[in-house]
Amino acid sequence: MSWRPTYRSSKFRNVYGKVANREHCFEGIPITKNVHDNHFCAVNAKFLAIVTESAGGGSFVVIPVTQFGRIDPHYPKVCGHQGKVLDIKWNPFHDNIIASCSEDSSVRIWEVPDSGLRRNLTESVLELYGHSRRVGLIEWHPTTSGILFSAGYDYKVMKSFVTESVKMIDCHTDVILCMSFNTEGSLLATSCKDKKLRVIEPRSGKVLQEANFKNHKVNRVVFLGNMKRLLTTGVSRWNTRQIALWDQEDLSMPIIEEEIDGLSGLLFPFYDADTHMLYLAGKGDGNIRYYEITLEKPYLQYLMEFRSPAPQKGLGVMPKHGLDVGACEVFRFYKLVTLKGLIEPISMIVPRRSETYQEDIYPMTPGTEPALSADEWLSGINRGPVLMSLKEGYNRPNKLVFKAPVKEKKGGVVNGIDLLENVPPRTENELLRMFFRQQEELRRLKDELTQKDIKIRQLELELNNIRNNIRLGTLKNKIKITLRG
Repeated sequence: MSWRPTYRSSKFRNVYGKVANREHCFEGIPITKNVHDNHFCAVNAKFLAIVTESAGGGSFVVIPVTQFGRIDPHYPKVCGHQGKVLDIKWNPFHDNIIASCSEDSSVRIWEVPDSGLRRNLTESVLELYGHSRRVGLIEWHPTTSGILFSAGYDYKVMKSFVTESVKMIDCHTDVILCMSFNTEGSLLATSCKDKKLRVIEPRSGKVLQEANFKNHKVNRVVFLGNMKRLLTTGVSRWNTRQIALWDQEDLSMPIIEEEIDGLSGLLFPFYDADTHMLYLAGKGDGNIRYYEITLEKPYLQYLMEFRSPAPQKGLGVMPKHGLDVGACEVFRFYKLVTLKGLIEPISMIVPRRSETYQEDIYPMTPGTEPALSADEWLSGINRGPVLMSLKEGYNRPNKLVFKAPVKEKKGGVVNGIDLLENVPPRTENELLRMFFRQQEELRRLKDELTQKDIKIRQLELELNNIRNNIRLGTLKNKIKITLRG
């Protein structure tokens, strides 16, 4: 493919990437070193979640997106999994709900307080089991509240509901590499290690279309909004990185194939349905290429390339309602740099001189309200997302309440002190103060124990005296009865 841009009439021709200043980055995060092909990062308008390196189980940190700077090494974590965490995703309709999957073959749903974590979170609001092997992918339904899809190494896709009911989709013959929903959630596209691309009806699990194209080994797949197109990334028969465009109703042959380069890192596709822009980021690369997609030839129009010397392990994407519309920001990545323990925001900006709201680059976009309930979706109803305007509605509070089965909460209160609320000491001085407080508490408890022992002895003596008095009274009564007789 020629990298020389063909200048044409496009409002996104001059989009450029802007890296946040150092004071607006997140530092000191022990990013996981797991080699699983995933992003290990999830972002919404309130929180940033990153999977971290840990021993004896899996964990991830949840940080408010405005809490920039160096993160404390003892920052509280979400650490309830028995195995390493492989994927995390925020609920699109509730900013405080996040789902995670792990090597322990479980899927868990967590609720993060509005103020963030003050202590390690070990109790999930919901635990979902159904996979027999580790779970590598999770995906929330895009228009329905309370439905979560997960893909495991048992070659199965699991549909999970807040009501704790679970259904399986069993149509794959190898490990599932990627899942993607269309805009209204009526179709599910999957790529598999068996080199096949499938389009599935997610309610019944019926395979509607299947592609097995020898010239293009599919790794990742994404639906292109309402264009009735699929885009896949993979490798060609010559092991060069490649992208292919498909008609979702006919997967017999790709519409177009384009070779990217000869590098070996996995290509992650990100599609913005509002601007029809496609972003390609390679694992281990430092650059991000972006294109504009059209329904007419040449279909893929190369725009520009963002370059950086630091390699990326994964990328998180901010939802549209979390962008800075005043700066004409149309997309925002959160780049994971493992070697530096750094999370680096990268804003994709359309250069405009006017500081007013730019309606032509911010059309109505999917909001934070579900279009359907789980029962409506299961009954066969399909509905597009509830749209919102970023001009007025992007700061509107979400009134949706996440309801999960009520679990009995374990108590940890001793002498009126909630042991679970105590945060571990973070510095040596705090550790010493806590040590002296504990020594004082031990002395006080020993004194109380001694006083109670003395009280017990006194009560035992009183009890013995009462017993002796009763026996003496009984003996006197017997003597009187004998004398009278």
